[in-house]
Amino acid sequence: MRVLVVEDEQLLADAVATGLRREAMAVDVVYDGAAALERIGVNDYDVVVLDRDLPLVHGDDVCRRIVELGMPTRVLMLTASGDVSDRVEGLEIGADDYLPKPFAFSELIARVRALGRRTSVPLPPVLERAGIKLDPNRREVFRDGKEVQVAPKEFAVLEVLMRSEGAVVSAEQLLEKAWDENTDPFTNVVRVTVMTLRRKLGEPPVIVTVPGSGYRI
Repeated sequence: MRVLVVEDEQLLADAVATGLRREAMAVDVVYDGAAALERIGVNDYDVVVLDRDLPLVHGDDVCRRIVELGMPTRVLMLTASGDVSDRVEGLEIGADDYLPKPFAFSELIARVRALGRRTSVPLPPVLERAGIKLDPNRREVFRDGKEVQVAPKEFAVLEVLMRSEGAVVSAEQLLEKAWDENTDPFTNVVRVTVMTLRRKLGEPPVIVTVPGSGYRI
């Protein structure tokens, strides 16, 4: 899952990003609304964690822009105000969920994951395919009932492949969904991660390489 964190309190923004990365999410961070508009114009995000009171461009306008573009991106709006009227207004603008500050980080993670599941084709909380069972909330992976220990990026790649439900996922798509924008697009990190993940999942291999196209399960 790829997430954009938009928060002008830099310490909070960086802390949220660090926590989400520990949950095997690819996270980009910006500190104002103008930068947020630039990012959503370039990258595809599953979820945007959006502070409402932003400098340069207000969070409400960023949210409206996402809605106007018809993007599938889900918006979790943050605000220091807990007033019901503010929450209602934020949802009417187009936000998918609303979380007042201060918040428990565990709740933020749960809400981000819940929004990430709201795809055009709804998917169950626990993904299962080809003997693989992946639980994003618990960050657990099982192969034929036996738990498999995987690193965060390996988990992220496996989640993208599982969510594709048998469709081929290109290396570029994996790079976009499982790594942030600071990753060198010419690196072989995707190939190496897939090789390591395939080895950990054991025999017979469940991740198939489609020459010239990508990977699928």
